[in-house]
Amino acid sequence: MESKEQRKEELYSQAIPAGKRKYFFDVKETRGGDKFITITESRKLFDNNTGEVYYEKNKMFLYKEDFDKFRQGLENAFSFIQTGIEPPPVVVEDNYRGGDTDSKLDDIDFKF
Repeated sequence: MESKEQRKEELYSQAIPAGKRKYFFDVKETRGGDKFITITESRKLFDNNTGEVYYEKNKMFLYKEDFDKFRQGLENAFSFIQTGIEPPPVVVEDNYRGGDTDSKLDDIDFKF
């Protein structure tokens, strides 16, 4: 059986507190040596029925082949918020799926 060190599963982790939310940026590595990022949003919630505090988590996986597209999409969103000017869309060359390239998010693998 492989140990965690042999799998090199988690290489880096950073938590960003933001009020009732916390964001986690984790760099992991597949057994094949490919690095990817998981972005997790953890929200602190209160159950009025039980009186207990619990955490709701949403997770997204971002693979290295999508880093540039994701970065550009995020930068475009930030730019629009700051300037009010709509930036040009992210250009995606979609060779492996043979699909339509109009959607900015087609190649980003969101898993919740």
